Amino acid sequence: METGNPHKDAHWSRWLLLIWGVMSALLIAFRWQNIDFFILADTDDNLRLAQVKAWLGGQDWSDLRQYKLNPPMGADIHWSRIPDLPIAGIMLLLEPFMGWINAQKAAIALAPLIPFGLALYAHALTVRRLVDPRAWPLAVAILISGASFLTMFAPTRIDHHGWQLAFLALTLTGLFDEKRLRGGLTTGCATALSLSVGLEMLPYLALCGGVIGLRWIIDAAQALRLRAYGVALAGGTALGFALFASQANHALRCDALTPVWLSTMVLAGAMLTALSYLPTRHWTPRLACAGVAGLGLAGFFYAAWPQCLTRPEGISDELYRTWFVNITEVRPLYVQSAKTAVTAAALPVAGLVGAVSMLWLDRAKRVLWMQVVLLSLVSVLMMFWQMRAAPAAQLLAVPGAVGLAWTLMLPLARARHMAARMVMPPIIFLLLSGLIGQLVMSVWPAPEVKATGRAAIRNASARCATLSALRPVAALPPATIFTFVDLSPRLINVTGHSAISGPYHRNGDAILDVFRVFRGTPAEARRIITAHRASYLLICPNMAEGANHKKFAPKGFLAQLERGQVPDWLTPVALPATSPLRLWRVVPLEGRQN
Repeated sequence: METGNPHKDAHWSRWLLLIWGVMSALLIAFRWQNIDFFILADTDDNLRLAQVKAWLGGQDWSDLRQYKLNPPMGADIHWSRIPDLPIAGIMLLLEPFMGWINAQKAAIALAPLIPFGLALYAHALTVRRLVDPRAWPLAVAILISGASFLTMFAPTRIDHHGWQLAFLALTLTGLFDEKRLRGGLTTGCATALSLSVGLEMLPYLALCGGVIGLRWIIDAAQALRLRAYGVALAGGTALGFALFASQANHALRCDALTPVWLSTMVLAGAMLTALSYLPTRHWTPRLACAGVAGLGLAGFFYAAWPQCLTRPEGISDELYRTWFVNITEVRPLYVQSAKTAVTAAALPVAGLVGAVSMLWLDRAKRVLWMQVVLLSLVSVLMMFWQMRAAPAAQLLAVPGAVGLAWTLMLPLARARHMAARMVMPPIIFLLLSGLIGQLVMSVWPAPEVKATGRAAIRNASARCATLSALRPVAALPPATIFTFVDLSPRLINVTGHSAISGPYHRNGDAILDVFRVFRGTPAEARRIITAHRASYLLICPNMAEGANHKKFAPKGFLAQLERGQVPDWLTPVALPATSPLRLWRVVPLEGRQN
């Protein structure tokens, strides 16, 4: 591979900063309507902002319960405070100048762009180290071609997913750092930060750790990288737990950085550090010792935390069947629509092809390219398990795609024919960025869809969450409102009301209560609503969640309400004629006040 002139590209990071600034401005302009109308379309983004406001309102740093869900005990939320910090910082910084409401709008616009900048920088640095110092603009161009990836950093996407991707990109940067101490520390610290935010990237992080161990087995000179990684992993995870673990995450749960994963990561880091001191010169003793350490770690986890060998969410079979398997992002790639599947998978597949090709095209770095192949292959396979792996798969595809694209484009710069110089590079880019798949699907005739009401569902899901729709509800005195699981985070974020549950797995009983109300009988509905001391019942006809309730219970309580069969213990509350919502006051049982 050719290397660039170090003096010529010394200011590459300044150019990257400029590109980040321009792209950030474009993203804000593109999403301006959502920002201005305070549209946080995702349930997690709404709950994240509600969590930040609760913290700024006096809730304890280590108390992440959401007391506006399932009052008075609140809902157990397994998240971290790390993504709260930039949101809260922007709000506190700007409130004196623009007021509380506009400070919130600024926060939802700007906060996602911080991890976006980190992800761009980390990947540009990775490509400079792995491919060519001059190839970083190509890395940026291919990275932002991943629609699933870019969506996670769009303004209003303030939840933790962008930070997870940024820390994963930083983990890769350490893997390809020639300075072993710095590389090991970078990968270990980025892994610890990612785990402190959540466990979504755990398979990739574990694979990165395994790759560092494998490189040490092959080459004893990698001992310093292994040692630095082990120390950073153990120490960073312990520090992350001490600083950011919520009170609820001190329990032995499997879905966050709890004592379960803290002990596992500290032990893993200690083992790796110990292995790095082995004075063996031949690879076979290193392989044997690493195998013993791996088996020991697996044995510890099996013996100490057997409850975590199944679903990490720890949900019941009923909740899994009723709710979890119907979440779009946890369904596999092959059940998605063709457009969704191709848009998500085109770049990861191109990246995998590129990485495999580079094993032969760049033999001097074959060991490094094997790492890329492993990460790309695992990320592609993960999409066949759950669709939510797509953003990470697109991120991990970039080194392979850039490597092959750069190798093919570089000779074209010296080609005799202008046609080759002008035509071939865009074609190569379209193929290896995955954009060709997106372009084809954008013009491919969509299959004829029967009149299933999908347009009505999309329209209702969007309209019911708007500020204008919820403003009359917000005008009522604060109360507990029984409503859909997917509408509840928005309700508690933009009104003073409380709700029963959002789509958060630790609150399975409350989720099932909502499902039982809307799928059950009026008598069962009244019993459950009364038990939760809800004063109002709120529905959004044709909302996606409601459509599912009616699909599974066509004669259930929700279906009856939408047909106008309202029991006498519900009193209608007047809303504007144009409102997409329907609201009733719950008549309390005799002798009981809601």
